[in-house]
Amino acid sequence: MDIWYDVSMKQAILLHGSGGSDKDYFWFADTKKYLESKGYTVWWPLLPNTDHPKLVETRNFVEQNLPAIDEDTIIICHSSACPLILYMMQFFKIKVHQVILVSGYYEHISGEANNMLPDNFDWNEIKQHADEIILINSDNDPWGCDDKQARPAAEKLGAKFILAKGQGHMGSGTYSQPYREFPLLKSLV
Repeated sequence: MDIWYDVSMKQAILLHGSGGSDKDYFWFADTKKYLESKGYTVWWPLLPNTDHPKLVETRNFVEQNLPAIDEDTIIICHSSACPLILYMMQFFKIKVHQVILVSGYYEHISGEANNMLPDNFDWNEIKQHADEIILINSDNDPWGCDDKQARPAAEKLGAKFILAKGQGHMGSGTYSQPYREFPLLKSLV
């Protein structure tokens, strides 16, 4: 899988997690509007089989539909999209500007979410394909996508880790976390 693109305008990629949407998905709409106001073209697709995603199916969809990316591209992912993009970054032929991973997981957790984990990550290869990687996780994520998941991954990536204390999954219908705006995220872009 070779991913190489060249483009002259700034591109932002927003990838939702399991059960997500390309319409009304927590802080994504507000973030999209913010990025567009900063001159970004934003790609926010509805990922396939959203309630029960599988790594290969989702990866194939993203590869086939991903708009042109370059060294100014930023990628923002939530939950199960975080291991997906890290897996894909192993094969990038270009270094993107920034990758922000929100409420991601990088080791097995309970439930079907594990269908989005590769067998392993090539941490050294991944970190070569972004100028900056930031992981944001809380200390009380009800799905298990907490700081205990993110800290070891951030260390292996040489990435910045931000503890969003008491912020749950930073978007969850099941746990009544509407999270319509995400000021911290905007301040990092």
